[in-house]
Amino acid sequence: MEEEGSSSGADDCLKLLRGERDEQRLAGLLLVTKFCNKDDHTAILKVYDAVGPQFLHRLLRTGTGKRSDGGGDNRDTYLQLSITVLAAFCRVPQIAASEDMVTKIPLIIETMSRETGSPIIQECYEFLFLVSTANEEGVKTLYKSGGLNVLASQMMILPDGSHMIEHAMRLVQIIVIKLPSERVYSEHPTDLSMVVAAVAKQFALLQNALKFEALHLLSAILSNGYSAHVYDALRLMENDVWSTNMRIGIVAILQNRVAPSHKLQALVLAECVISIVGEGWLIGEINLTDSEDSLPADRCIVLVLESSRVEIAVLLNDLAYLKYEASMASSNREDILVKQRNLGVAFSLVEKIIKLISSFGGEESTINAVISESTFTKIISGLNETIVVVLDYLRDTKKHGQMKGDDLLAAVRLIGSYLAEAPDASKDKVTELLGYMLSIEGEDELRPFYSICFLLPMLCQITLKTGGCKILASSGAFREVVGCLISLIDQNNYTSEDNGSIFLACDTILNLLLKREQIKFPSDDPSFIRLLVALSHWAEGTDDASIIMMASSIRSLILDLTSEEALLNHPDFTSGNIGSLSKIIGRSFAMCGQDLISDDAKAEVDLFQIITSAYSSWADRFPRIRQTVETAGPFPFRHIS
Repeated sequence: MEEEGSSSGADDCLKLLRGERDEQRLAGLLLVTKFCNKDDHTAILKVYDAVGPQFLHRLLRTGTGKRSDGGGDNRDTYLQLSITVLAAFCRVPQIAASEDMVTKIPLIIETMSRETGSPIIQECYEFLFLVSTANEEGVKTLYKSGGLNVLASQMMILPDGSHMIEHAMRLVQIIVIKLPSERVYSEHPTDLSMVVAAVAKQFALLQNALKFEALHLLSAILSNGYSAHVYDALRLMENDVWSTNMRIGIVAILQNRVAPSHKLQALVLAECVISIVGEGWLIGEINLTDSEDSLPADRCIVLVLESSRVEIAVLLNDLAYLKYEASMASSNREDILVKQRNLGVAFSLVEKIIKLISSFGGEESTINAVISESTFTKIISGLNETIVVVLDYLRDTKKHGQMKGDDLLAAVRLIGSYLAEAPDASKDKVTELLGYMLSIEGEDELRPFYSICFLLPMLCQITLKTGGCKILASSGAFREVVGCLISLIDQNNYTSEDNGSIFLACDTILNLLLKREQIKFPSDDPSFIRLLVALSHWAEGTDDASIIMMASSIRSLILDLTSEEALLNHPDFTSGNIGSLSKIIGRSFAMCGQDLISDDAKAEVDLFQIITSAYSSWADRFPRIRQTVETAGPFPFRHIS
């Protein structure tokens, strides 16, 4: 209320608002906007107190057709007036937080679902946002009233960059942050996927502060621990425009000068998108909104790699300081956990880039058809440099005697992924740290397991050569591989991924045993006796020729290191195990004798050659096994070409 005339007019309005008849109050509301400053909260409170919540509720119900008289021809006018006034009142936090306003949310939601495209929609969004931010009951009521469904259905058609899309995004963020994730994500995966698609469009198009709000919301939805159903819903969408929009938005963030926290969140979002659509998303056309020219298709993979490399270098340096130099206060512990989580995201992205590059099969022509030669060279160079940085971090943790930590395990996983494709990379450092890497445990592990699994592809590669076998034998690291294989077999419910790890471990051990005469090998190591027993469990009860032949070939080579008498005197071996050994080896002979191995199964034929060659060497030292094998059925001692 400003000038004297205005004051007089406002007083007249207040008299009307306090009138006994609804017609007086309605006239007062129509006049009050001329005299009341929307930023004058004191004046707004006076008006609200004068008109009273009951009249406002009747007016809204009349406008929505909930009253018996229906509002007649003026229903639209009543609806427009009631929502405009309600939104204006709610600019005062005290009013917005009131129970009276919370109870109106269901009617507002219903109005929005019916009045799509109406001018009042903007004020409906404003009302919902103001009430939901002022009162937690408002958020709960918004959700219970089907608010998320209405928001999801409308967001794609709201004007780009408008106040409505801004309010809609903030309302979804309030729901996602303040309500229990297990409920929201399980009840509304399709709605949330529609929100992701709509917000991804804003993320790609906008070049203002709302772009960062879109980034925060997308990250919040997709990086939630309960978002698996949302991922599934996004995969079922008819087109992948949303993922293209994500790539455009992420590239814009990563290639511009923005706060480090925004770049990190863009990497989190990139990791989520790749988890949904695959590594191929890293390469694709990019048409930025502020440029007529499109960027090269390989720009995204370069930016993601470079940004991830920067994060890795910074985070590893910070972690080393916090762990070994700073005081171990509780605040430091929290800081370490946050940095470890962020490091996991950067590691994961680099791993996905390694996987994508390896999928090209090493064919230069195939690679260059997708990315330029200069980009490929830059990627390989960047990966090499990052692996060196990670190895240096592990060398530092080794010096400090640290053997346990999820960050260490993640570092080993990254190194294992790269060395599986480039086993000779950083050879000296890898040789120096191999034993240490194989002994690293995750926070929840009681003994090393995952670190060994991560390194198996590389170990399988390097043991193809005598030099690699010598490294494993001289360091004693082969025992870790044997122990890992026994653990995998003992699980007895392994997945297809575990089955792949089993065969990698078997190939590694097989390579070692085949080169036993060329390397210094402890032939009496007790771990091999335990492996004999475990291989029996693996091969029993299966007709899979590859399992039977692999188990028999390793056992045959181990038996060549000992004798029946020594075996029976070993504390980890019993006479019953002799029967198992005989049975599995006998089955391998029977398979070849009955031509149960296909002609094109070259690997299995090669394994049978190993079995027969080893058997010829040790058969006289194992009379019980020999008797069982040679009386069990076909016994094909023949040359297999």
